[in-house]
Amino acid sequence: METNYRVAYDKYWQDLKKKVPEEIATQLAVTYYSDIRQFIVLFFNSEYILDCNTETIYRKVDGHIPEITASIIILNYLVYARPPQETPKKWVSLKEIPNGGMLFYPAFHKNSIVGLIKTFGQQSKQLLTSAATLGGNPASFGDASAIFRAFPETSLCVIVWEGDEDVQANATILFEPSIENQLHIESVIGLGMYLASQLKRGATA
Repeated sequence: METNYRVAYDKYWQDLKKKVPEEIATQLAVTYYSDIRQFIVLFFNSEYILDCNTETIYRKVDGHIPEITASIIILNYLVYARPPQETPKKWVSLKEIPNGGMLFYPAFHKNSIVGLIKTFGQQSKQLLTSAATLGGNPASFGDASAIFRAFPETSLCVIVWEGDEDVQANATILFEPSIENQLHIESVIGLGMYLASQLKRGATA
């Protein structure tokens, strides 16, 4: 586990322990069991248990421990909890998300979008096969697209346009504006990168 990830992981656990868990459960679609101090969080179609006593995160069905980036995103989701706010229902690029989306977009494009283009740009329908493993539902954008529910309140959309001899392939990851109230901007970026990596992994499995 890389040191900077470990620092973030430990910090979010400490931040979470400073919050009132029952209050988090009223603001998010999560379950909290006060007798055993455990949260149940739905993340990409799988239930995860967050044990506040042992500071561990694992998948409910089989005990699988998620990779560190996913663990940090799940923790941030709980720590960042706040009452729901009204925001427009539309899709936006990372560039349109306040507090750093535009600044971080070039690195995000390089680390996430380019990989999607390489993986699905010549075989866009493969995106739908890969998306299904993460609970993604087909959408009607581009040559292939899918909508994912990272958390019950948090949706992302991945779109692929196939290339040919005359047109370059392209891809994008879109968010709902409400995500700025659900995750820190670094976790928004991390969520997009995590989704891209999982889709690429699914395509080569």
